[in-house]
Amino acid sequence: MLSNSQIKHINSLKLKKYRDEFQEFIAEGSTLVADLINSRLEIRGVYALNQWITANTDLLERNKIAVFEAGPAEMQRISALSSPGPVLAIVKIPSDAGIVLEETDADTLEQIVPGIYNELSLMLEGISDPGNFGTILRIADWFGIRNVFCSENCVEVYNPKVVQASMGSVARVKVFYTDTGALLSKLAGRIPVYGTFMEGESIYSSTLKNKGIIIIGSETRGISYTVAGYVSNRLFIPSYGSLDYGKAESLNAAVAAAIVIAEFRRPSAI
Repeated sequence: MLSNSQIKHINSLKLKKYRDEFQEFIAEGSTLVADLINSRLEIRGVYALNQWITANTDLLERNKIAVFEAGPAEMQRISALSSPGPVLAIVKIPSDAGIVLEETDADTLEQIVPGIYNELSLMLEGISDPGNFGTILRIADWFGIRNVFCSENCVEVYNPKVVQASMGSVARVKVFYTDTGALLSKLAGRIPVYGTFMEGESIYSSTLKNKGIIIIGSETRGISYTVAGYVSNRLFIPSYGSLDYGKAESLNAAVAAAIVIAEFRRPSAI
């Protein structure tokens, strides 16, 4: 049985100000929690139904996880989901989550962000939908992108809906919130900067490199004027709709990210 103080603390983590205060976030669901237990992140506690605890005893004991049994009614009280799962975890926000990149000079960026000059990275501008954001992190993880730079008006990475949609990728992909224009000004001329626009060179005929930064803008505003000024390669995804079959106005940001990143991972990328 959970105490009132435990329930109050878990519920407080649904709000950003308390996630910032306690440096913790919540994650729910069997697959997600098991993934995070096996990750680099520190698990501060697991709250679960008896059946889940029994089925995962080895996992919990092997990782020395503090576990608290809860009944169905208690899981309902602490869950951020409309249909609570059998387990919820409190996870410590990693200490490297608050690095301010714009105050770092270009020559030392590689020490803070390994691979920034010789790998593909992703930059997101104004992604406000938690489901989209979490899905993009999952896509980045799938395609081996380990660094994601976000404008300060992107949704918070530890929002419960982002964590849920990322399906554990939040533990493997490093997310930096930064002044994107200031960061790009340091990188200008050092690596290719690719941006997705409604006009530009078709991504299917573009020469793509296996290093640089890919920028995905918001669905409503696209890439900002300031950031667009640093883009060296303007890309677009051609539509094959027609007047006979209709034509979507735009692509979902996560869908666009998947299409673009997949093209960069073709063997033809140099």
